[in-house]
Amino acid sequence: MSVTTTTAKTSAAAFARAQTVIPGGVNSPVRAYGNVGGTPRFLASARGPYVTDIDGNEYVDLVGSWGPALLGHAHPEVVEAVRDAAGRGLSFGAPTVTETDLVDEIRSRVPPAEKVRLVSTGTEATMTALRLARAFTGRDLVVKFAGCYHGHVDALLASAGSGVATLGLPDSAGVSAAVTGETIVVPYNDVEAVEAAFAEHGDRIAAVITEAAPANMGVVPPLPGFNAALRRITLTHGALLIQDEVLTGFRVGYSGWWGLEGLREGWAADLHTFGKVIGGGLPVAAVGGRRDVMSLLAPTGPVYQAGTLSGNPVATAAGLTTLRLADASVYARVDAVSAQLRGELTAALSAEGQPHAVQWAGNLFSTFFGADAAAHGAQDYAAVLASESWRYAPFFTSLLESGVYAPPSPFEAWFVSAAHDDDAIDRIVSALPAAVRAAAQATAPTA
Repeated sequence: MSVTTTTAKTSAAAFARAQTVIPGGVNSPVRAYGNVGGTPRFLASARGPYVTDIDGNEYVDLVGSWGPALLGHAHPEVVEAVRDAAGRGLSFGAPTVTETDLVDEIRSRVPPAEKVRLVSTGTEATMTALRLARAFTGRDLVVKFAGCYHGHVDALLASAGSGVATLGLPDSAGVSAAVTGETIVVPYNDVEAVEAAFAEHGDRIAAVITEAAPANMGVVPPLPGFNAALRRITLTHGALLIQDEVLTGFRVGYSGWWGLEGLREGWAADLHTFGKVIGGGLPVAAVGGRRDVMSLLAPTGPVYQAGTLSGNPVATAAGLTTLRLADASVYARVDAVSAQLRGELTAALSAEGQPHAVQWAGNLFSTFFGADAAAHGAQDYAAVLASESWRYAPFFTSLLESGVYAPPSPFEAWFVSAAHDDDAIDRIVSALPAAVRAAAQATAPTA
C-alpha cells in the first residue's frame, strides 16, 4: 500500500510566520530540515503509528517524538491519566505521591539507581550528573566520546552528535574555552584511547560519560565489552561512570540498555540518566545512581539542583502510566517491528545495489550509505562523518512524499512503536524502493 501526500502549502506558510518570531522558525534545530531541505511539516495531531500535518497529510511516523512514543501516539490510557491529573491541577510546586511512584517504577527496572532525582529535560539530568561526579570525586575533568550527545550542557558540546552534527558545527558559539578545557574527547569504541587519557590525567578525571548505546550520530552500538571496559577503567582510577540512557532507557528494553548488557554481565554505572519514555511524551527526565553519590544533592548534601516544574504532576502521570503499560509484550512487538523493517530496508538497498550498513542497538536503528560503511560499518564518529550522508536527503524526501515521516537527519535513530501494525509496516515497505532509488541516484555535492 502506498500513500502520496498532497501539498505542504499550509506548513510552508506556518514556517514562514514562525521564522519571523522564532530563531530559525523552530524550537529545536533538527526540526528545521536543515540537513534534508524542503518545508518542515507542522503537525496537527497524532494517533497510534500515524501523524497528521496541518495540510491534512497523514504519515507513518518513524520519529515517535524522538523516543517517548513507545506505545504509539495518544494511547488511550495515557491520555486518560493525563486528563485526570490535569483535572486535579497542572502544577503545585510541592511534592506529590506520583513522583515517588514514578521513581519506584524506575528503580524496580534499574536497581543500581538506588536514589533518583526527577528533572524536566535530559540536559538537566546530564548536567546534574556531572556536577555530582565532580563534587563526589573532587576532580574537574570529564571524558566524553566524539559523536555522543548529552544535551546542550556547555562542557559536553564538544564533538557532539545530534543537531550539532546535522548543522555541521564542531562545537557551539558561546561556550568558553575554559569550560571545554575540562572535557577530554576521545573516539568512541576505542578502549586504548580511554586508557591513554587516564594514563595522562587519571588523578584529575571525575567521570566518563557515555551514551549507553549511542543514537545521536546515527546508531553506533558499543562493541562487545566496551562498556564493561569503561567500568573497569573508571573503578581502577577512582572516577565515576555515567551512562546516559535518555534515549535508550526503557525504550530498547524493560530495563533499558543496562538490562541488555550490564545486568547480564554483572556491572552497573555509578550514575544513570533517563528521559523520553519516562515522560510518556511530556517533559520528564531523571538522574539516578549510587545512594552515596545521590545523597550529595540538596537538601541532604551540598550539590545544588532545583526546578519549579521538576516532577510535574501531569508529566509524571503520563510517564508512570507509560512505564506500567510497557510490559514484555510491548517490547516484543517493538523489537519485532524493528527487526522486520531493518530486514526490508536492507533488502531494498541491496536490490538497488546501493552499498550501505544498517546498524541497530536494541530496537533503534539507522542507515549509513557508502562502500566504506558497507565494508566496515560505522564504529565511531569519524566513520559516521566519512559515510555518504548526502544520499539521505533525497531518500528522506521520497519517503515523506510517500507518506512516511522519517527523522529529518541522517544522524538520528529511527523509532518504531508497539502501535505499528501490519498496515503501517506495509506503507513503509511500499515506500522503500523509490526512496532507495533516489538515494542511489544522488550525486555528491561539489566542494
